[in-house]
Amino acid sequence: MLYSLGQRAFGENQVQQLESRMNSLEELPLEWHMIGTLQSNKINKLIELRPTLFQSLDSLKLAQALNKRLENRNQSMSCLLQINSANEKSKSGVLVEEAEEIYEQIIDNCPQIKLKGVMSIGAHTEDKKEVQKSFESTYNIYEKLNKKYNANICSMGMSNDYELAIKCGSNLVRIGSKIFK
Repeated sequence: MLYSLGQRAFGENQVQQLESRMNSLEELPLEWHMIGTLQSNKINKLIELRPTLFQSLDSLKLAQALNKRLENRNQSMSCLLQINSANEKSKSGVLVEEAEEIYEQIIDNCPQIKLKGVMSIGAHTEDKKEVQKSFESTYNIYEKLNKKYNANICSMGMSNDYELAIKCGSNLVRIGSKIFK
């Protein structure tokens, strides 16, 4: 149904779900995004799947491990650096104050990873000002990376906060539960 309405980019937050969806819809010209945390034991499977975009590259350590395995296969992968802009222990991602430096380190040391921008999840709170603050923090980093490295994707916002994310500069949102209501 979404395909018939023009939607072409789809994401999954687990590698096995991504594989299942990709296989069941392989006849359609779709973009596939991995949007969830990647466990190191799933790196090879993700590489085999060749997603259009891996949105949740959440550490330099993961970037180095992914780069090494991509090198072994002579492949590259487009990725977004995940920023924990809400500074919440329950969320993955690099700290705001380290984001630019880690982005640069990945560009300099992980040639198989093609960084396209940043991703973050808004603060987990009902306080819209806190959510907005986390989005603005990510967008400020994105703007700097855009000028310096031509980063062109700022992925922020999900079903519950995508409108605020767009107001704060997001150019890619992750809508899930809202679609299926």
